[in-house]
Amino acid sequence: MKIIYNNGTVAECPAEEELHVLRHTAAHILAQAVKNLYPQAHFAYGPATENGFYYDVDLGDTKLTDGDLPAIEKEMQAIVKKNLPIKPFALSRDEAIKLMEERGEIYKVEHIGDLAEDVTLTFFQQGDYIDMCVGPHLCYTKALKAFRLTQLSGAYWKNDKNNKMLTRIYGTAFGSKDELEAYMKQQEEARKRDHNKLGRELEYFTTVEEIGQGLPILLPKGAKVIQTLQRFVEDEEARRGYLLTKTPYMAKRDLYRISGHWDHYRDGMFILGDADDETKECFALRPMTCPFQYQVFLNRQRSYRELPMRLGETSTLFRNEDSGEMHGLIRVRQFTISEGHLILRPDQLMKEFRDCLELARYMLTAVGLIEDVSYRFSQWDPARTDKYEGTPEQWEIAQSTMKQILDELEVPYAIGIDEAAFYGPKLDIQIKNVFGKEDTLITIQIDMLLAEKFGMEYVDSDGQKKTPYIIHRTSIGCYERTLALLIEKYAGALPLWLAPEQVRILTITDRSDDWAYELKAMLEAEGLRVEVDPRNEKIGFKIREAQMEKVPYMIVLGDKEVEDKVVALRDRKGGNFGVMSVDEMLAKLKQEIKDLVHD
Repeated sequence: MKIIYNNGTVAECPAEEELHVLRHTAAHILAQAVKNLYPQAHFAYGPATENGFYYDVDLGDTKLTDGDLPAIEKEMQAIVKKNLPIKPFALSRDEAIKLMEERGEIYKVEHIGDLAEDVTLTFFQQGDYIDMCVGPHLCYTKALKAFRLTQLSGAYWKNDKNNKMLTRIYGTAFGSKDELEAYMKQQEEARKRDHNKLGRELEYFTTVEEIGQGLPILLPKGAKVIQTLQRFVEDEEARRGYLLTKTPYMAKRDLYRISGHWDHYRDGMFILGDADDETKECFALRPMTCPFQYQVFLNRQRSYRELPMRLGETSTLFRNEDSGEMHGLIRVRQFTISEGHLILRPDQLMKEFRDCLELARYMLTAVGLIEDVSYRFSQWDPARTDKYEGTPEQWEIAQSTMKQILDELEVPYAIGIDEAAFYGPKLDIQIKNVFGKEDTLITIQIDMLLAEKFGMEYVDSDGQKKTPYIIHRTSIGCYERTLALLIEKYAGALPLWLAPEQVRILTITDRSDDWAYELKAMLEAEGLRVEVDPRNEKIGFKIREAQMEKVPYMIVLGDKEVEDKVVALRDRKGGNFGVMSVDEMLAKLKQEIKDLVHD
């Protein structure tokens, strides 16, 4: 595949860059098609992405819907068919501004204005469409063989909620139609598993416009799963020596000033009161628990013998996420997290970090996500002095220490520059949703800065006061996000130990009702979550309904089962285990739960 660079050089495209170039060119063809159909359009950014491409467009008063995408795609096909040559050229900053002003590209003009005065800018032209770009691109539009527009969303200009909301048009492109069709089939399967759709259909959660975006309501099923996970996590943490805390949901800005969140994270916080009026008290809902939990350590003088102090809390947190980032339960504005902070001596850092990672892996194994995660060593960007606290020497110590730990533990990590917390490096355990978008599920952070800011000290064995290290960590991360990922992984059919309803008892006639409710009480006494379906419906209908609702096991009761006080057991996959005693069934289900949780 031939490509053209911004200096006019034509060369064979490296294999690893082909998809990027295809998609980058597709974004330009998309913009040209939109301009042909909507002459009033102004264009912002249009990059290639991991799974395709998009372009952010200002269409004035015109509002696109998904029904408009076929027409735009048809116009793109017409541009491809014309086989327009794609040609680069360069302009000075002033020349570039003049060209973009002449073409009415107000966002391009603003972007150029942010660049250095002596910069030389490159453009690519296809037909009468010109776009500012570094390239490279295909040499001719006809080289784009297979593409599809996929969806619409909104996006703020420069990702700033104070700016105008633009229309983001998404698409994807591949080297062949077969590859495109395979991808589209995979996406169709992903849509079936999408927790934002399936979780609502199965009644795990809902959202209400009057409550607000990013503030989901957990329905009884979703609340039960999260309660099960929370109890599991809290019990396991207690077994590993964690001390449970319960801290306020809000604090005065004074606390966040000490921690640094007021300077580095204020835009992401919900503030109660006037943040700029120093004559009045101002509060903020907590975006994290660390400065609150430190007060437990600070409650009195501490000895080295008390360390490590492992503090754990099921924390409700609040973050003012951009509306364009909201997605079901994966990214929300209020969420619950298995948050913890370990206050320790420097010589305890290796063991405690290892134990935090082992706990996280244990949790991921228990819920069945261990094979789906990757690891990122998130480091600071020394050039971003506005974003990070501490000296280069402190960051070097923290990052080299973490590298040594990760290497000794043989953690297979990628490096993420400028992904660190403002106070220290971290190990992010990453996971992708069904559409391939990556998010952080669990994080373990080394902090050598905040203890000193809060005046945290312990008396060491030599009688001297010393500053501890801190590990910030989660054991299973955000419960809402975990629930979303579990719904997607299992297509709603959660493992038995996590299923909100584990067993449904189906009666054939009302003569079975008494035994059904007696059996329900027996199973609930053994810790199982059980419901009875006594409706006057055909048993086949009841079975199909239970299977559609992803109930793991069904007990069918007829006259024979009532007479013998036994059960006929089925599962949601259609398996029929026949008639067995209550004790046999209990042993089977309990063993399955034990195997799932402790495998």
